[in-house]
Amino acid sequence: KGNATQSVARFKEAIDAIRRKTDIVIEITTGGAVGDTAEERLRPVKELEPEMASLDCGTVNFGDEYIVNDLPTMRAFAAEFRKRKVRATLECFDLGHVYASHYLIKEGLIEAPFHYGFVLNVPGAVPYSVENLSAFMRALPAGADFTVMGIGRSSLPAQYGAIANSGWIRVGFEDNVFFFKGVLATSNAQLVERAARIAHEAGLKPATPDEVRQYLKLRG
Repeated sequence: KGNATQSVARFKEAIDAIRRKTDIVIEITTGGAVGDTAEERLRPVKELEPEMASLDCGTVNFGDEYIVNDLPTMRAFAAEFRKRKVRATLECFDLGHVYASHYLIKEGLIEAPFHYGFVLNVPGAVPYSVENLSAFMRALPAGADFTVMGIGRSSLPAQYGAIANSGWIRVGFEDNVFFFKGVLATSNAQLVERAARIAHEAGLKPATPDEVRQYLKLRG
């Protein structure tokens, strides 16, 4: 069992290993773990300057614990992202987080295109449901797109919900370690392959890295 880390060296090791295999878009996290300081969470962005990184848009219950993201912290992160031309995924665990992100946009700290990540079914936060997903979508600024992340048992339903509403999907062990109820997934690749198959069956085609970079106006 591993532990969460914001070690820049570990981030770089993982990024370099991925880059030796593929040119996919890499997005790193600034969410950190419970107890990490804002500076610790932001350090990989400052030192590695990735194409994309997550930006949590509010304080959230994390089971019996919580992670703090007040507006001053959000502004500081957004300003650092903008300075280094890192595209933010505005991660929202609660409906109020979507509305909080509007402050960053109105203040010119986040520029279009606006990309959101709805993280649903975290214990103590908003459960995944069609109704809750619809409420998050209605709160988006004009022209924004979104990825739906279903935690635990909501992972597969969230994928279907995202596809049905023209959203993006995320899968992987961070969100869910089971392939079916009671059956552990053998790898992240197994979860990705199923997600790609679901998209194909819906008449969709996964975007190439270059298409993603062009769409989100990444610096490459």
